[in-house]
Amino acid sequence: MDNEVSVHPLSDRPTAAWKEISKTQKMYKLNVKIPQKPVEPNKLRFVCMSDTHSLIRNIMFDIPDGDVFIHAGDFTKCGQKDEVLSFDKWIGTLPHKHKIVIAGNHELSFDEKFTNLFKKKIESQSRDMTDEVPHYGKTKDNINDAVNTENIRQYLTNCTYLEDSGLEICGIKIYGTPWQPEFGNWAFNLPRGSECLNKWNRIPSDTDVLITHTPPLGHGDLVCSGVRAGCTELLYTVQKRIQPKYHIFGHIHEGYGVTSDGKIIFVNASTCDINYIPNNLPVVFDIPLPPGHLKG
Repeated sequence: MDNEVSVHPLSDRPTAAWKEISKTQKMYKLNVKIPQKPVEPNKLRFVCMSDTHSLIRNIMFDIPDGDVFIHAGDFTKCGQKDEVLSFDKWIGTLPHKHKIVIAGNHELSFDEKFTNLFKKKIESQSRDMTDEVPHYGKTKDNINDAVNTENIRQYLTNCTYLEDSGLEICGIKIYGTPWQPEFGNWAFNLPRGSECLNKWNRIPSDTDVLITHTPPLGHGDLVCSGVRAGCTELLYTVQKRIQPKYHIFGHIHEGYGVTSDGKIIFVNASTCDINYIPNNLPVVFDIPLPPGHLKG
């Protein structure tokens, strides 16, 4: 089948993969701007953010109004209970009727595989995981707090949390998934290739708005060192099989912005910049409602 996706030969070398793939890819850079006109009755307005890292008190801009608010992960530093509660309280103040959140690699307590692995390491008195990947916000104490928080999802009461799941709003189908190719010893990490592809294969083909934490290869995934961090199999899954109207993500702060391949609009909605300062404006767009559907 033309839309069947397989593991790319250079999957584990994304920079090299993009150098080859980009020869046949169209790439357009779009401007990020907040619409000044109210949303039309026959459209649904989406307001997208990501990677706020418990720095919501430092945000110096107003969150635009809209119908659907999306946060594409990394709303905490390490997934501690107090961070989750603070985020939930903040998102509860937003006026949007629908609020959708996925986890990112910083939401350690949301990933049972990560928490179980860390507990086993502690029990076996192996070396501290924080020695392996020094990173902003990750210390022995806050990891311990995160992994020992039971049923952390219950504290997200003011939004809909998606994890390999979806929902429909006014006929528009939305799906969210937190996984990404290995990026240090953090949450929701998978080896590049078949394990990532297995997660992408679960995404319904009729998805209109896809939310992932990781970028696809080539779109909003270029890190400051000059290498690509996106997923090759996600790019092909999005372009060949799903073909959503919009693909929302974050993860790579310096990749903030909007691009398109001429058919799909890719949105890196990272709020924090490379210095973990929440300077980047939300990305806002409108989607026409399908025939027969009305708001409210």
